[in-house]
Amino acid sequence: MHHRFSEPVKNWSNSTGKLSHWPLKDSFEYYAVLAHRDRLLRGRKLSGANTTLSFADGNFTFQINSLGFLHYTTVQLGTPGVKFMVALDTGSDLFWVPCDCTKCAPTEGTVYASKLNCLSNTLFIYSATFALHGDGEVGSSTSKKVTCSSSLCAQRNQCLGTFSNCPYMVSYMSAQTSTSGILVEDVLHLTTEDGHPDSVEAYVTFGCGQVQSGSFLDVAAPNGLFGLGMEKIAVPSILSQEGLTADSFSMCFGDDGTGRISFGDKGSPDQEETPFNLNPSHPTYNVTVTQIRVGTTLIDGGFTALFDSGTSFTYLVDPTYSNLAVNFHSQTRDSRHPPDSRIPFEYCYDMSPDANASLIPSMSLTMKGGSHFPVYDPIIVISTQSKLVYCLAVVKSTELNIIGQNFMTGYRVVFDRERFVLGWKKFDCYDIEETNTSEEEQHPVSAPPAVAAGIRNYSTPESTKDVKNNNSLTSVTLRSCHLHVSLPFFFGLVSILTLLS
Repeated sequence: MHHRFSEPVKNWSNSTGKLSHWPLKDSFEYYAVLAHRDRLLRGRKLSGANTTLSFADGNFTFQINSLGFLHYTTVQLGTPGVKFMVALDTGSDLFWVPCDCTKCAPTEGTVYASKLNCLSNTLFIYSATFALHGDGEVGSSTSKKVTCSSSLCAQRNQCLGTFSNCPYMVSYMSAQTSTSGILVEDVLHLTTEDGHPDSVEAYVTFGCGQVQSGSFLDVAAPNGLFGLGMEKIAVPSILSQEGLTADSFSMCFGDDGTGRISFGDKGSPDQEETPFNLNPSHPTYNVTVTQIRVGTTLIDGGFTALFDSGTSFTYLVDPTYSNLAVNFHSQTRDSRHPPDSRIPFEYCYDMSPDANASLIPSMSLTMKGGSHFPVYDPIIVISTQSKLVYCLAVVKSTELNIIGQNFMTGYRVVFDRERFVLGWKKFDCYDIEETNTSEEEQHPVSAPPAVAAGIRNYSTPESTKDVKNNNSLTSVTLRSCHLHVSLPFFFGLVSILTLLS
């Protein structure tokens, strides 16, 4: 055996041309090369052992009602590590945070800021430039701006030169909502999810969001958005490319608004599955639904849909929407609620005093390949000043079919990008054996109070206030959300223009 940089290996390398530059022993470069080698080997070890990774602060996720019902988690970026409360979005690819802001959401003095600060101590703005001042350091010492020569730079036509900073701009399908800035690379702090957690520093490329518009300025993802799509700039793609995890991840959607996310998780042998319909030019988590069962009625006629954890509710185009809604209505026993401009759902009902989930028509999807996907949460309950109203939480769409997060409640959903399949299994997100969590762990949010057997109430004092003041509900479609309803704002994140490849 010979050391990698021993004289015998050096002579062999020189004679074969295997290594053009040999680092001087005990030099900085010498140890840097060895450290890089160790990191590559460690990455292979992590992947080969099927080790899963989560964020340094833990793998739990949770909804914040007043911020678009998006699923949020805490990520830690840079050196020293700075925390950001970001919305998780499988429907878009870019991870971005507010950075060197020209126009960003305020970090204090607003309702959402006080709520987020309560959860994450404080809201931060990332700086892509590291500097030393008399009062301390500013920015991250490991931050590196991505140049236009990078393979991840899609907007080269906007570049001033090969080595200038790479710009980005992504627009979303919600109220003129967008983010723009430059791409940067920095450390994302992760941890292994085995019995002996180990810190992992992953260098990822993300957006330094200098200018935000629309919903990002107040009601959704004001502290950043974590894209989980299939493009190579998405963090799951980077983790897999670096050999840190398998090219797969899972998200669990608990019925109390809490959840989990695990990178590298490929699910279990007994999960149900269906293949993705891949568009090579822009791959997404698109699946085929062959049949819908509503109560005792079977609705045939296949359609494709984005299986998107980043949309609060499910969106269907006609004739699928009308077939589902009419059959649901025909089997519902409660009186239909009068049309209400504040509610974006068409089929709503006044809840009877003896309301019970067993009296509401059940629903199930049959996927391509024959696997069944029972929908455990097809309705949403809204509390008004005088009564409870429940609605079929499906919205009529003019463009896309989207299986939203509300249909995913009660499942661990696996986005397996190696086998190109979607997997799902009924699951308790607090399951200790599966998620390696501690029994002493505090649940980040508590379950909402029950209003009747099997029915959950998603109202809050804020929702009652909005009904009383006759404020209108806003229904938007972006992508990166989770359920939990209080009247103020329904949200989804669907990227309609992604200029990154």
